[in-house]
Amino acid sequence: MTATPNPAARPIGIFDSGIGGLTVARAVAQRLPHERLVYFGDTAHLPYGEKSTAAIQAYAVKICDVLLRQHCKLILIACNSASAAAYELVREYVGSKALVVGMIDPVVAYVGQHYAGRPVGLIGTKQTVGSNIYRKKIDQLDVGVDLHALATPLLVPMIEEGFFAGRVSEEIIRAYLDHEMLQNIDALVLACTHFPLIKPQMEAYYQGRVAVLDPSDVVAATVAEALASRQLLAASAEQGPRHQFYVSDFTRSFEESTRIFFGQEVQLDHYPLWE
Repeated sequence: MTATPNPAARPIGIFDSGIGGLTVARAVAQRLPHERLVYFGDTAHLPYGEKSTAAIQAYAVKICDVLLRQHCKLILIACNSASAAAYELVREYVGSKALVVGMIDPVVAYVGQHYAGRPVGLIGTKQTVGSNIYRKKIDQLDVGVDLHALATPLLVPMIEEGFFAGRVSEEIIRAYLDHEMLQNIDALVLACTHFPLIKPQMEAYYQGRVAVLDPSDVVAATVAEALASRQLLAASAEQGPRHQFYVSDFTRSFEESTRIFFGQEVQLDHYPLWE
C-alpha cells in the first residue's frame, strides 16, 4: 500500500458525467498551474441530465471512491446535474477526507453579488432546471434577482456530436434563446459545462445586449480560495504536473473530443465503475 503524500501535494479530483467538465478542469489548471488533476468522466452513464436523482447519487459515490483512492485533497463536482442531485450526499460521504466544491453555490454567490435586483436567464439540462436548485438558492439570498430558467436538452448531444460551430447549432441556439422565458434579461448563466463551447455563438446572437456567464472561472476561483484558506495549495514545481484522465467507457471519439474541451492533448485511461 502506497503512503499518503503530504496534504498540499495531493491532487485535485474532478468528475463529470462525461467530458464537458473538462472546461472546468481547464479553468482550474490555468488558475492553479502547479496542481495535479485527476479527472473522471462517467461516459458510461452520460448524460446525467436525463437520469434520476437516485441514479446520479449512486454514480457520484462510486466516483468519489475512485478519487479518494487517489488521495485527492479536494473533489470538484464539475457537473451541474450532479451538483444539483448529489452535492450534499457527496459532502456527507467524503466527510473529512477531502474538501468538496460543486458548480452551483459559487455561481449563485456570483450572480447575487453582481446582478442584485436584475433579471437573469439560465439554461441547463432538464435535471438541473427541473431540480429548481438555482432558483431556491438565489431566492434565499433575497437580493431581488429575477431568475428565468429554461431547460435546453438538445444542446449537450449537439455539442458532443461536434455540431457546435455551424448552421445546425446556430439554428438550435437561436430557437432556445428566442424563447419567451429568456426575453428581457441582463445576463445568461450557462448552467452546463458543455455550453462554454457555444458561448461565442450566444454572444454573437446577443451582440453585447446580454452578458453570457461561463461559471468555470468562478468555480476555479472558489477551488483556489478553498485550498488557500487551508494551506493546501501545491508548491511550485520546475516541471508541470502530470494530470490523469479516466473514463468509465472508452471510445476514440471521446479522446478526440477531450482535446477540444481541455485545450490540449489528453490520454484517457479506461476505468469501469462496475465490474
